[in-house]
Amino acid sequence: MHLLAAVQALLALLMLTPEQKARLLVVTTESPRVFAGASGIRFADQEGGDVKAFPALPPDRAPAAYTSERDALAAGRATREALRRNRVDVDFGPVLDAADGPLGSRQFRRASLGVAFARGLGDAACVKHFPGLGTAKYSTDTRPHVDAHVRPRDIAPFRAAIRAGVPCVMVGHAFYGTRYRASLEPSTYRRLRKLGFGGVAITDSLSIVHDAPVERWAPQAARAGADMLLFTSPAHAERAVSALVPLARRGELDEHVARVLRLRARLGKPML
Repeated sequence: MHLLAAVQALLALLMLTPEQKARLLVVTTESPRVFAGASGIRFADQEGGDVKAFPALPPDRAPAAYTSERDALAAGRATREALRRNRVDVDFGPVLDAADGPLGSRQFRRASLGVAFARGLGDAACVKHFPGLGTAKYSTDTRPHVDAHVRPRDIAPFRAAIRAGVPCVMVGHAFYGTRYRASLEPSTYRRLRKLGFGGVAITDSLSIVHDAPVERWAPQAARAGADMLLFTSPAHAERAVSALVPLARRGELDEHVARVLRLRARLGKPML
């Protein structure tokens, strides 16, 4: 099955124009906390607690409220089923940042609970925010520059989720003693791939400042290793597509496009 999906992805890749390749990598806001793009994959922020694209749907608790892996696993399964009924393919969750991080109730009290939730979501999981915000003082949602450093305990839940087969990882925006934020740093994606991850790496929203330098950040993120680029601003997303087309013409996006196509196949979507 995996070989067939790889062959289908290669065939689809050969038929795409440079603009189509660029568009496949860009994801943007469709409705509040729901995101989509030319890939046909729909994502939603459905963590639980205050972060829910669909308030009436599971999970019914904030991540910090779980105390058993059994309950977290069941909640992940219920969330996947509910999202699929609402035509959402992938949840931007769970948060696997360590409990001592800046996200409060969005963080599970221990790593095994977050991994259990991811296992429940199965192919609907997109764990975040690699390589972990546990040492950050602030959320990257509230400040454009947040410093952090990476500890073994920050990486451990991502490694466990990858071993469990998670298909998608969201890369965060903190600075880890590097010149650029993690989402723009090649070292981030090298670290992720060394964990054995072969799925889709997507950036956190690159619309993090009002006048985001999209024409620089979009190519930089793709060259660093991002397979998909998230923008909460549709205007930013359109500019990103234009900035990525020259890379597509040179074949620089082909590896990323192939991963996106394989994810489409894993989600049961037809060839483009």
